Amino acid sequence: GLLEIQGLETQFHVKDRISRAVGGVDLHVEKGECLGIIGESGSGKSVTALSIMGLVASPPGVITGGAAHYKGEDLIDAPYRRLRDMRGRNVAYIFQDPLATLHPLYRVGDQLVEAIRSHRPIGKRQGREKAVELLKAVRIPNAEKRVTDYPHEMSGGMRQRVGIAMALANDPDIIIADEPTTALDVTVQAQVLTILDDLRRSRGLAIIFITHDFGVVAQLCDRVAVMYAGRIVEEGRTSEILDTPRHPYTVRLMACVPELGGGKRRLEAISGLPPVVDRLPEGCAFADRCQKVQDDCRQGDVPLRRSGGHAVRCLHPVEIQREVAE
Repeated sequence: GLLEIQGLETQFHVKDRISRAVGGVDLHVEKGECLGIIGESGSGKSVTALSIMGLVASPPGVITGGAAHYKGEDLIDAPYRRLRDMRGRNVAYIFQDPLATLHPLYRVGDQLVEAIRSHRPIGKRQGREKAVELLKAVRIPNAEKRVTDYPHEMSGGMRQRVGIAMALANDPDIIIADEPTTALDVTVQAQVLTILDDLRRSRGLAIIFITHDFGVVAQLCDRVAVMYAGRIVEEGRTSEILDTPRHPYTVRLMACVPELGGGKRRLEAISGLPPVVDRLPEGCAFADRCQKVQDDCRQGDVPLRRSGGHAVRCLHPVEIQREVAE
């Protein structure tokens, strides 16, 4: 694959507490593919993404195990200078809050040019032309004028488009998008997702899309990995996961999603709380909240079992076909 992750483990050491934020994650993504990572807040989605390119704050964060390879090159043990060179050039990020990406005191065009100059020399005129081209690529109207805007002069949706343009500035192979549509209203969210999907197809980009929204996964992702308490509990083709979820957590998570035009029904909730990552229980981390729990679920380590293209970390996976409204 373009990006291969094997057994990735990331911990946070705070005083005498050790929090296992990521507990042995295996993932891969191919050229032109969109992989969704979905789960509740605190499940380890963002920490997994940040760990790939060494962006976890250290201290207190420490990558304690596993490997990540980009085109065969080791990322975990790569020198800092090499990682910094690869960020933006090979692997780019889109963050949830575009204001975390954009400096409030500089025009967006100047910031786009600066992103390019961090990897290659470019003249002033050529830089402006490239900035306008990038804004047009993310469908910002009147790009020649908006290139001189400051971030506060743009709406949230427009700022997020600039964030996408900045990620595209150096033609990366992989974009990691960390909940980029969460703060946007539904119509703007749909526009941003369409832009990302079109860019993926036209440029052959691989996208790792982090979200808690199954609707976004259904619209954009080829494959999906469901995370819980720092581990992947289910992974497979998006259509297969949506049609026949096997892990009880995936089933319950999908049942919490309201269906448009689906008639009146009580909206489900998953009882209890996720385990604290510095005190993870033995066995399955979901056992205390699971309706199918049995005695053996609380013993030993539960492996991720793969059958064809579908993997599930459960001793008693759901067998019954479950229909999900499209």
